[in-house]
Amino acid sequence: MYKADFLEAPRPKPVKRPELDLTGPDRFLNRELSWLSFNWRVLEEAENQKVPLLERVRFLSISASNLDEFYNVRVAGLRELAMAGNTTAAADGLTPAQQLVKINENARELMQSQQRIFATLKEEMAREGIQILSRHDITDADRAYLKEAFLDQVFPVLSPLAIDPAHPFPFIANLGYCLALQLERGKNKKSLQAVLPIPAQIDRFVKLPTEGDGHRVLFLEELLLLHIDSLFPGYQVKDHFSFRVLRDSDLEVEEEAEDLVREFEVALKRRRRGEVVRLTVSAGAPEALKSIVMDELGVRDDEVIELDGMIGIVDTKELVLDERPDLLWPTFTPRVPERVQDHDGDMFAAIRQKDMLLHHPYETFDMVVRFLKQAAVDPNVVAIKNMLYRTSRNSPIVEALCEAAEEGKSVTALVELKARFDEAANIRQSRRLERSGAHVVYGFVDWKTHAKIATVVRREGDKLVTYSHFGTGNYHPITAKIYTDLSFFTCDAQLGRDGSKLFNYISGYALPEGLENLSLSPHTLKPKLLDMIRAEAEHARAGRPAKIWAKLNSLIEPDMIDALYEASQAGVQIDLVIRGICGIRPGVKGLSENIRVKSIVGRFLEHSRIACFGNGHGLPHSKAKVFISSADWMGRNLNRRVETLIEIKNDTVKAQIVSQIMAANLADVAQSWVMDADGKFTRDPIPEGEFAFSCHRFFMENPSLSGRGSAGAADVPKLTHTHDA
Repeated sequence: MYKADFLEAPRPKPVKRPELDLTGPDRFLNRELSWLSFNWRVLEEAENQKVPLLERVRFLSISASNLDEFYNVRVAGLRELAMAGNTTAAADGLTPAQQLVKINENARELMQSQQRIFATLKEEMAREGIQILSRHDITDADRAYLKEAFLDQVFPVLSPLAIDPAHPFPFIANLGYCLALQLERGKNKKSLQAVLPIPAQIDRFVKLPTEGDGHRVLFLEELLLLHIDSLFPGYQVKDHFSFRVLRDSDLEVEEEAEDLVREFEVALKRRRRGEVVRLTVSAGAPEALKSIVMDELGVRDDEVIELDGMIGIVDTKELVLDERPDLLWPTFTPRVPERVQDHDGDMFAAIRQKDMLLHHPYETFDMVVRFLKQAAVDPNVVAIKNMLYRTSRNSPIVEALCEAAEEGKSVTALVELKARFDEAANIRQSRRLERSGAHVVYGFVDWKTHAKIATVVRREGDKLVTYSHFGTGNYHPITAKIYTDLSFFTCDAQLGRDGSKLFNYISGYALPEGLENLSLSPHTLKPKLLDMIRAEAEHARAGRPAKIWAKLNSLIEPDMIDALYEASQAGVQIDLVIRGICGIRPGVKGLSENIRVKSIVGRFLEHSRIACFGNGHGLPHSKAKVFISSADWMGRNLNRRVETLIEIKNDTVKAQIVSQIMAANLADVAQSWVMDADGKFTRDPIPEGEFAFSCHRFFMENPSLSGRGSAGAADVPKLTHTHDA
């Protein structure tokens, strides 16, 4: 049972830091090292005994995937700057070269920890009947089975490549994983060097026959080493090692590109050929063979990481077995809001009754899909507009938009081609939409359109009514099952007009005038937030209650951080829930003693962006100012992207955000890490058997306030700031 009224969480005692220049770069923490700190928290979940075993394996894989992308993009960019001799310092004062040194040291330690954790997980999986074998562990019966599996399923897609003057070193694509081989011919002892790329199209773990409920697998590279004689007849392996390549995957787009679609199709092909930014090799690699690989790939010693264990640990995701539900999170089925059920599934009727905020994944994202599907077939709907930053390959939303266009409705789709790593999928979706008759626009060349809005114009009697959806996350039905995001549905006329003006801006480039609620980056969103922070500081100086609560993925923009510092010094109590990157120093006497930062890492990925301002009344309060947004507080989001911020004015939705969502996040203990003045996060130990409040569990068990229907919201728990058992 959760109490509705309780005291605020205690604040850490402020610390003095006389060695820091708090008027200079020392007041900021480094962005890249802060991101690595977040990935350490992800990896820590792989050791959390309160997490089911195979979910811990999943966290291990996620930490590896995160690190790959970090190198593909962030490290690649810093490397390019450093190689060009750029010495421009980041906000925290570190040059690109200095950052690379610190990143390299931290990332090496993180990768070694991944190997140590994987070794522990292997032992635990073995105790649960999941065995990961080497070629030295298999039986004669296994050998017979594997020979047939190799010839039927693996051999046809392999391309063994000799290395000699007639066979130059092959191109190894980004994320490419290979065996480097030193071979010797049995008859004449002639040596041969070769590379064997391991196809990504084949599972990394080869399943072996087993009796009962057990699960036995063999590394794919072990299978290959068993059958080298089939690939190089007459040769024996004298030495070998495995290696994996990461390349620069950032895209450069010509600002004057006349056809963005064609430009991105070319750029995607170029991505495969980016420069190598990291080479991971197995421990004990023979120096001569390793030198050849390094020289051919053009990497330096400091870009090589030697690991004693599994190369490409991201592939451990294959070990998360659906057939072992006892080792996974308990099944959770997202709720259909009661109000939608009261209206027999009619989204328009539910929205007409009152504004509605859905909290994903706790409330099903299917309601967003249903909203657009109903619009597609409703004869009274005349126009649909939708912004697609990311969506799934076989997107039901794209399908609904195509159906609407084919039905003769006016359909406009903004497809963002610069959604990193989803560019190819978005190109395919845009072609499909165009074929159906939809108007497809691609936004701005120099700014990403990161806003998430859909509008549906419906004829009701003698007037047109605009139904709007504003989201903090993407229109992606798959990620919506694990990302915590907000979907706000309204037929408020002001927001309808604002949404229409925004679409017109993106398609026609004419800056909208007279926006009534919506704030827009890179124009008015950042000034709006700064004004709200400064207004809260004025309330504090005047002796009125002053509080700020914010929930973000990242906080790094210097002007926003400085404004928060100024508000803290004025006496504003500031609580920040920052999932990932955080450049602010909390709890420093004279600078940020009223700022508290926490990070939540757990079953779901925190992704919603919320800002709450006490407005002279403190928090929680019905007169507080409450906003949801698509934007994190980063330079790119506030200064170089098209993002939205809207104020929530409906009382029920405000109460849901402040007294339920934000309060539960601030009250969480089970999945929370608290940040200190040096950017280090610590998890408070929870005594054995003691209750620890989990916001994820709370949201899974309790419906959202604004989604309640005829049952009413009176019995829905509202939290203020802490918890009780």
